Amino acid sequence: MCRSCENEESRDSQAEAAMAIQDGQRDDGTPDVADATQDSTETMQEPCPADDCDSDQAYYEMMPKPGGSYEVRLFTCVECGHKWRES
Repeated sequence: MCRSCENEESRDSQAEAAMAIQDGQRDDGTPDVADATQDSTETMQEPCPADDCDSDQAYYEMMPKPGGSYEVRLFTCVECGHKWRES
């Protein structure tokens, strides 16, 4: 049953059999996330998205995405410490 539209369909046992299950998998816990200010001295011009801050400078760090396909840039405002990532 769909929680949004309440559409109801019977279960498909063949589709369920093909799905991956979590039995036997291990939980390695929460992945480590680096602090964007750790060992970072480089700043760049990037406006802080915090409502009460008008800074246009931020520390940044490049972090690899899981799977290594590309990287994401993590920012920390030099004025207020607000953290965000490049979207």
